[in-house]
Amino acid sequence: MFCYQCEQSSQRTGCTSFGVCGKDPETAALQDLLLYALKGISVYAHRAAQKGVRSPELEQFALDALFTTVTNVNFDPVRLQGLLKESGVHLAAAKKLYLESCAGAETAQFNGATCFVPADSVDDLVRQGEKIGIETRLEELGADVLSLEELLTYGMKGMASYAWHAKDGGADVGAVALFVFEALAAIAPGEKTTIDQLVGLCLKCGEINFHALAELDGVHTKEFGHPSPTEVRLTPVKGKCILVSGHNLEDLMELLEQTKDKGVNIYTHGEMLPAHGYPELRKYKHLVGNYGGAWQDQAKEFDAFPGAILMTTNCIQRPKQSYFGRIFTCGLVAWPGVQHIGGRDFSSVVECALAQPGFAEEEEKKTLVLGFGHNAVLGVADKVIEAVKAGAIRHFFLVGGCDGAKTGRNYYTEFTEKVPQDCVILTLGCGKFRFNRNDFGAIGGIPRLLDCGQCNDAYSAIKIAVALAEAFGCGVNDLPLSMNISWYEQKAVAVLLTLLYLGVRNIRLGPTMPAFVTPTVASVLEEKFNLRGITSAEADLAEFLKK
Repeated sequence: MFCYQCEQSSQRTGCTSFGVCGKDPETAALQDLLLYALKGISVYAHRAAQKGVRSPELEQFALDALFTTVTNVNFDPVRLQGLLKESGVHLAAAKKLYLESCAGAETAQFNGATCFVPADSVDDLVRQGEKIGIETRLEELGADVLSLEELLTYGMKGMASYAWHAKDGGADVGAVALFVFEALAAIAPGEKTTIDQLVGLCLKCGEINFHALAELDGVHTKEFGHPSPTEVRLTPVKGKCILVSGHNLEDLMELLEQTKDKGVNIYTHGEMLPAHGYPELRKYKHLVGNYGGAWQDQAKEFDAFPGAILMTTNCIQRPKQSYFGRIFTCGLVAWPGVQHIGGRDFSSVVECALAQPGFAEEEEKKTLVLGFGHNAVLGVADKVIEAVKAGAIRHFFLVGGCDGAKTGRNYYTEFTEKVPQDCVILTLGCGKFRFNRNDFGAIGGIPRLLDCGQCNDAYSAIKIAVALAEAFGCGVNDLPLSMNISWYEQKAVAVLLTLLYLGVRNIRLGPTMPAFVTPTVASVLEEKFNLRGITSAEADLAEFLKK
């Protein structure tokens, strides 16, 4: 195997024997093969779409397939085998769609991924996948073209996850699927795409992802209301309990409905923490608080939690067997040995929770405040602008993104602790668990730490920055605003491409630069956008404050 799509890539080059995330070689080969099959489908689907012919089934499969290959989503060879079997059916349907769109006119000749036939057994599928991986493509493409193809691919994987959630809430994300077909067709085996074309596709991916994030924001705010500042309990209360981690608010809402009057308290974990800011979710009185969330503590937290655990999307590495029997997955998430919930029937999760001991007593109450989405922040924009003009607020720092288990992420705790008292910190994503329990105080009634939500809420932070720029009559790059972003997996790559599409410069990325970015590609990104890696908290802070 060879995989370097996440920040934890072994030796900062790539995982070659077993993934740091827990992905085994078998799973890696099957995921590579699923992406290969999707490239073949895309060649046909893109050409058909150019002639105005589309298929909702193919578009949904594209989102499912890409999201499935995001880090920590699906480690189950049996489910991957099922998807690969489906890919053969969809490939035939895509070819038929293309031929029908030609209406008898001369058609192009295809080979490679467009002729893919999935093997019958898992072992044979693995052998197929081993022949088309990154190392094979490196020999064919060269390091720099491969680097840009992977940057584009990982951006699309992240974008597909945002679009999948938006579609799950009823949004029309057809434009995302059409771009996926366009981009994957461009990098399908045998296609010749230049570096300039690939850079253009990466920026277009950022553009399409921006619209996907906007659709997701619209779905959430329409169904759950606009987030507003809310105090959230961080310590347990007595009683039976379920811990919900991941990102899917639709799953949480359904679980809350199914556990009303059941004597089971619901706790959020990780990226689910921002759910408390939504009025339609916090009205459920048995949504009692948040329990943990930092990546480096997840195994300890899950071992200690005396109830059932529901994973709604990727949020942890391959789970330990010590909490098998208490952990459940739903949606696209699947791991061997873990019960998967289909159709949002969470009765088995409730039964499990009732059979567990629960918390024996209530602990001393500790809280934090969140819910500073774009609606809440822009509602007090006049006070923020006045504070800036008066010199009370000198600078804004966006310190957000992913958390991870690898060492080096304590940098972000140190950085935020060193931010001067006349500066405001915006944050989002699970990276904030490194520092969000610290007391940063306030400036004229404005909290110095403004939690904008989960990584799915990146649109909020972008909208706040754009609105402030408009208020000051300048561009985003001219604001007293600096972005210090942590990344782990492909959703962060998608957001980064969106920021680059919007022309945002001077971003610092860490804790390490992506292993899939070659020195040549890194120099292009630095030249065009002044995108660089982090150094030390003191040095980076000093450079930011020169702005």
